[in-house]
Amino acid sequence: MKETVTQLLESALATLQSEGTLPSDQSFTPNVDNTKDKAHGDYACNIALVAAKAARRPPRKLAEALVSALPKSTAIEKVEIAGPGFINFFMSTASAFEVVNSVLEQAEQFGRNHSGKAEKVQVEFVSANPTGPLHVGHGRGAAIGDCLCRLLEANGYKVTREFYYNDAGVQINNLALSSQARIKGITPGDESWPADGYRGEYIADLAKAYMAAETVLADDRKVTGSADPDDLESIREFAVAYLRREQDLDLKAFGVEFDVYSLESSLYESGKVEATVKQLTGNGYTYEHEGAIWLKTTEFGDDKDRVMRKKDGNFTYFLPDVAYHLDKWQRGFSTVINEQGADHHSTVTRVRAGLQALKTDIPEGWPDYVLHQMVMVTRSGEEVKLSKRAGSYVTLRDLIDEVGRDATRFFLAARRVDSQLTFDIDLARSQTNENPVYYIQYAHARICSVLRKLAESGVTRGMNECLGDLSLLTLDEEKELANQLAKYPELVVNAAAQREPHHITHYLRELAGQFHTYYNAHKVLIEDESLRDARLSLYLAVRQVIANGLDLLAVSAPEEM
Repeated sequence: MKETVTQLLESALATLQSEGTLPSDQSFTPNVDNTKDKAHGDYACNIALVAAKAARRPPRKLAEALVSALPKSTAIEKVEIAGPGFINFFMSTASAFEVVNSVLEQAEQFGRNHSGKAEKVQVEFVSANPTGPLHVGHGRGAAIGDCLCRLLEANGYKVTREFYYNDAGVQINNLALSSQARIKGITPGDESWPADGYRGEYIADLAKAYMAAETVLADDRKVTGSADPDDLESIREFAVAYLRREQDLDLKAFGVEFDVYSLESSLYESGKVEATVKQLTGNGYTYEHEGAIWLKTTEFGDDKDRVMRKKDGNFTYFLPDVAYHLDKWQRGFSTVINEQGADHHSTVTRVRAGLQALKTDIPEGWPDYVLHQMVMVTRSGEEVKLSKRAGSYVTLRDLIDEVGRDATRFFLAARRVDSQLTFDIDLARSQTNENPVYYIQYAHARICSVLRKLAESGVTRGMNECLGDLSLLTLDEEKELANQLAKYPELVVNAAAQREPHHITHYLRELAGQFHTYYNAHKVLIEDESLRDARLSLYLAVRQVIANGLDLLAVSAPEEM
């Protein structure tokens, strides 16, 4: 319906341009929005205020001219001019319910489009170091990243999901030393325990598996423990594979799978890191100071230059990141989105600066970043801080085991990425209207229950079979439900463009709320078969859109609760 209003306004603008009321050498794009107050109509547009200066007349006078130039349309019941020149559109009842037929005809394709034109997009997310179980922050990144991928795919993009493993450096060395200490019977608290060792019980499990010569199969490697407590390199290799496998299992339990796994170590082995250093040096953006090599990141907007290679000859973490992102560009990804924790904020400027210093054709501001804030887990109003297995943090597996995958995914994606999130375990477990995922799933299940009751009376309906005369739907609540359904396709476009999947959760909560209110106030299984079938058609459309929206979140749409 919004497209209909936009097209009518575009026609009116063209008419005024042909008449000379508006200059023909300028373009005018009407921005049509949903009204917040239905007393002001279904849609509103401020184009008269925007174009008034070009027309050399007051906005309200221009609004009057635009309304007069609007083509006749059965979709419009009336048009009003409000305030200084806002144009408000009241849609006809018939047009409001056209969306029901669209939903039922398009089914799971409703809301999907081809605007992405199969453009290649790479989304990197989670990218946890293989040094321990995934924590709830990784879980939030997994939920947001996977939802972004699903949204982009719904908009016609060809998406590659990628996980980057930092399998080299200081943290991996600490992992190896911690594992070796456990293998030799040393425990946290002992004087000889590594200063920066990992203390969780998972290290003890890892040590037992290594000494039992277990074989670990991760997504890209197969490693067998040598059971040699003195072979630190063997321990390192086994520990990385062991924890990679554990993270892979957690992610699969969470419904997240990746297309590509990239390893930091491969950047060194392939010579890509050294090649990046050579290119940066050759372009004149490096210098030596106090035994270290620095990159002139200030020339690209950073607040100070950054150390690229330390005195000991090791690279700082952002240099391999630059090499990694150059590799992404060379793989043909014109759009790259990195979903990471807010603690990576400082890397954004440095990585982008390093890429610009390479003097390739990478555009400024590439890649895109989506940075999520921390998660606090609560139970009975108190913060939950520890996991027995991890030792110092709540794991993703803890949440999945406590509340299930659906609630975990929904809650972790339910707020703006740049806002802190409180994960209330008690709320996520509850079967009440206060629990948003339960409330939404219950709406879907309620509709399925109605169809089962109808079938018991001998009347069957196909999944998306519309037999009702929609003109019989005259209640305000019915029109509001139809208007809410009509918002869904644009929501899918905007949520992807803005990189904000939480809009889907908010939309579904509002749609479910409108449905429950309507369900409680007006019966559908009534003697008047014509009205019954019309309401059933609306029910089926609501069910389909709920299912489509939940699918974007990778949350199930149950038929029974």
